Amino acid sequence: MSDRPETRLARWPSVLPFLIGAVLLDYFAWWVVEKSEHPINIWMGVLALVSVAGAAWVSVIPFLTDAENATKLEELDKLQSAANQIQNLEKVGTQIAIATAQWQNVQEHNAKAIESAKQVSEEMSAEALRFADFMKQANDSEKATLRLEVEKLKRAETDWLQVLVRVLDHVYALHRAAKHSGQPNLMEQLAHFQNACRDAARRVGLVAFAPAAGDGFEPGQHQTADGRKDIPDDAKIFETVATGYTFQGQMLRPALVLIEAPKAPLPVQSAVTAKPVVPAEAPAQPAGGSAELPLA
Repeated sequence: MSDRPETRLARWPSVLPFLIGAVLLDYFAWWVVEKSEHPINIWMGVLALVSVAGAAWVSVIPFLTDAENATKLEELDKLQSAANQIQNLEKVGTQIAIATAQWQNVQEHNAKAIESAKQVSEEMSAEALRFADFMKQANDSEKATLRLEVEKLKRAETDWLQVLVRVLDHVYALHRAAKHSGQPNLMEQLAHFQNACRDAARRVGLVAFAPAAGDGFEPGQHQTADGRKDIPDDAKIFETVATGYTFQGQMLRPALVLIEAPKAPLPVQSAVTAKPVVPAEAPAQPAGGSAELPLA
């Protein structure tokens, strides 16, 4: 605070008399000791000690007074701060009263707004129910149409997949017959033709695979031509009779293989009569006059 009184230590002229008094008392004690007969009697010693103690007390008085004044000033500051806080509380109380009055007005307006919103909400709910009924009817009709179209597309996909698999089987049968004929030129030409057909089929997701002779037998990807079930674990493939197929990453049909040399030459047309398999979600329609089983 700007009007706070200064402490005693801040006014050195007021402290100087105490220091001079302390010096004089010390000098008096020295004079008593110096002028007394030696050895000094007990009364002179007591007088010297009293003078020294008085000098010490006089020199300490300003500091004690300053500390007491500082304590009182601190208490005054705290009292002043408390008074200011009380004034602030009074202001806050006034503001709270004003805010309460304003809140009551706002509450009345809100009540009216809520009533209007309730009416609008009821009207919107009724309109939403009518619109939901209309959309449900339209959605049911659209779903029925889409379901019919999806079934048609699945049947069409199964039909052209069946045809494509049969074409590739015939191509593989021709290539296998060329290998057995021993004519290099014919075998090379049919190999190019087979690769071209497989590349075209690969663009729609149909991939043909045929294990090489000497590869290990894998039950998930291979099946024997004679339908054997007791296949040893170390069985090796002797020849691929019909290629396997995958459609868009899903197994359609495992490769038809021989795991040992046949006693009689196997007809090359056996690859054409292999049983193709297509995904479960696209049931196949058997072709008229075909010897193939229905697609699974």
